[in-house]
Parts: sequence; C-alpha cells; structure tokens
Amino acid sequence: MAVRPARLLWAIPLLLTGCVHSQARPVTARFTESGVEVTITVTAEAVRAAYRPTRAGFHVYSVDLPEGGVRGLGIPTRLSVRGGLTATGRATADKPVRPLDLPSLGVTLRVYPDGPVTVLLPVRRTGRTADIVVSYGACSSGTCLAPVTDHVTTVALG
Repeated sequence: MAVRPARLLWAIPLLLTGCVHSQARPVTARFTESGVEVTITVTAEAVRAAYRPTRAGFHVYSVDLPEGGVRGLGIPTRLSVRGGLTATGRATADKPVRPLDLPSLGVTLRVYPDGPVTVLLPVRRTGRTADIVVSYGACSSGTCLAPVTDHVTTVALG
C-alpha cells in the first residue's frame, strides 16, 4: 500500500516541535562570589540571572541604577551578553524596586527587596558559544560586601 503525501502532513508539526525542543535546551551555570549565588539560565529567547544573597538581610541594587552608582554609592546590577548571543531588549527584574534612603549621606538608592531577584534579558542566538557578563553589589542595612564587576561565564549553546 502506497502512503499518500497528504497523510503524512500530521507528522510535520511533531517533527518541527521535536527539532525546536532539541535546539532550545536550557543551559545553566552557577557561581557564588561576594555573598551572592548567581544562577544563569540561557534559552533560545532569554538569559535569566538569579541573584541570591547567601546571608539574610542583604539586597542587590537595581538594574536602572546609573553606572558608577549615585554619588559613587551603589553598584548597579548588570546582565549582558557577547559572542554567540545578542541582546534584543533591556534587562528587567522580577521584583519591584524600593528606595533606600541614606539621610546621613544625602542620597536615596534604588534597590530590590532583601533576598533573591531574577533579571531577564531577551536575546537572539548568533553563534555556538557566548559570554554572560554580570555585575552586582550586595549590602545590608549596615554592611556592603565587595562588588563583583564584569564576571564572565562562558556557555556552549549547542
């Protein structure tokens, strides 16, 4: 019995779905530095970086804090890519920003609530490997840990 091409049309979506899923496997990397565990997850559409302070009462600064902070105070949380990924939009966070008033210094800084925050960066794949670059600073109400600037994690995209 000959198979008619029209009867095979049902298989095309299944084949395409299988191909998409095999290429879209998430890649995960993790490191801990200066009191923050960072978990990076890369998919075909986005890079997610989860910043989790390892001590209670610590927060990280907002992605919209200016480069160099405010009057030199605060380390902006950054997530960028290079190599085999291109950013297609701005980094956004899953937590609301809150003001941190420092009246003795005459400054208000934008920070996330104490605890973890995840930053999402939309991307497009352009190669087989990519560098994920993160920067952050973690502080509590009375202590700041050493900032991490331009930590590079290289990932194979498959």
